[in-house]
Amino acid sequence: MEFRIVERDGDAFQQPVTLEQVLAMCRRAFGDRTQPVSVVEFGLGSYNNTYRVDLAAGRPVILRVAPEPSRQSRAERSLMRNEHASVPYLAPIATLMPRTLMVDFTHEVIGRDYLFQTMLDGVTAPDRLPDYPRPEWAPFFAQLGTLSRRIHDVRGESFGWVAGPRYARWSEAFRGFLADVAAAHDDAGLDASDIRETIALAARQPDVFDEITEPRLLHGDLWMTNVMISPTAPEPVVTGLVDCDRATWADPAADFAVFRVSEKPGTERDAFWDTYGRPPSTPSAAQRSRFYRILHVATLRFEASRSSGGTASVLDSTAVIRDVIRQL
Repeated sequence: MEFRIVERDGDAFQQPVTLEQVLAMCRRAFGDRTQPVSVVEFGLGSYNNTYRVDLAAGRPVILRVAPEPSRQSRAERSLMRNEHASVPYLAPIATLMPRTLMVDFTHEVIGRDYLFQTMLDGVTAPDRLPDYPRPEWAPFFAQLGTLSRRIHDVRGESFGWVAGPRYARWSEAFRGFLADVAAAHDDAGLDASDIRETIALAARQPDVFDEITEPRLLHGDLWMTNVMISPTAPEPVVTGLVDCDRATWADPAADFAVFRVSEKPGTERDAFWDTYGRPPSTPSAAQRSRFYRILHVATLRFEASRSSGGTASVLDSTAVIRDVIRQL
């Protein structure tokens, strides 16, 4: 059989599984006589290890394997379990999501969480979108606006990660998210002083956050690499969404897609707002958006620190955060 993995350094964050482990996971999921024809690891993503598994009968399936618990930071703890808990609430976009075929959190076969999913049609947006003329990108962002609105219309009962911890107030949940990112920085040997300064600023302004009284569902990572599009359509057509492991109950304005769209106003990304609806333009909404920007930039800074050549991104992110703190 074919077995191909992405070659990584021994100290890389993502560590592959062995062929023997893949066979054991497949046999637990699909029966003791299961013998894959091929197992090929995808290079996309920076957290889970993801494999295309061809079982000979029927369509290939996707195997996703989480990092070992000891390698998971507090800001990313049990993300696969958080995704599994979020699936029932993502019913409005169920036709675009992979189906879970089997999930195993026992650590009996391998000391890591893993699951098997159906393989979606299409290719990732970064692989296909550049093939279209730039003016034709607007429909893609309009679809992201529609999908984000469908997700954000789902109401919850408390704030926080879907699988917990949860909070009664948005101000408490937001500070909890920041505290988790600060702890992740500490573990990685990064300076988290600007994050803690932001937490102190947020603690002095709880009313700004607690204007948000109704928790809404956020995908948490609805952006290019997690969006599948048709490889043949005359314009970009979204065919699937993956990796909802960062789903939370929160203020919709804090979602990662909103952050990304807001980075480049006056471009084709404005089509997002045409279908999503314009965000509020109050002084408190503007203040919250500054805090949310710090959360996202700090999270990206932490992720960049784990990749080779990420030093420049870390420095750039630190400068951005200091600038936003001055605005606050």
